[in-house]
Amino acid sequence: MRKLVYYVAVTLDGFIAAPDGSFDFFRPGDDYSDLIVKHFPEALPAPALEAYGIGPEVANVRFDTVVSGRATYEVGARMGLTDQYPRLRQYVVSSTMGTSPDPAVTLIADDPVGAIRELKREEGMDIYLCGGAGLARTLAEEIDELVLKVNPVAVGSGIPLFGGDFAPRRFRLTDVIVSETVSIQAYERAE
Repeated sequence: MRKLVYYVAVTLDGFIAAPDGSFDFFRPGDDYSDLIVKHFPEALPAPALEAYGIGPEVANVRFDTVVSGRATYEVGARMGLTDQYPRLRQYVVSSTMGTSPDPAVTLIADDPVGAIRELKREEGMDIYLCGGAGLARTLAEEIDELVLKVNPVAVGSGIPLFGGDFAPRRFRLTDVIVSETVSIQAYERAE
């Protein structure tokens, strides 16, 4: 069965964005980009693929599907980027969008948990949960792995990795990749 992987940048104090949704305080260096290109090239949005010269000859390493919430999707859509991850099957979870914003994007309007369970039963590579915190909270029991791009910045408040009520969930550290400006930490769900 495929895994749902919450792959996201996070601060030292557990936030994925500022209170207003901005994330420009993440300032990773070139070493960060090198890690992403090597380990998660398919998780780069279309403009980054072009910038790094990643074409169809470069195989996907980990994911073949991406799922994001409406607010996360709209960050790129506001810049005119509606087909954000051309190397992946794309899903946006939203009960308010009404129609898909792009032929390459499938809208999940209701029952995101059921939709994710269906996707997990399919053959293929893992599923990239792009964000945000509200969707991560909704899908928390379906998340099989966390891959956290931990940036060396503390912000004090903002949008947490998981929003919502106190609900401890256990994970087990399985891998760490360290560079000068970021560490990538992988955790599997611990039962």
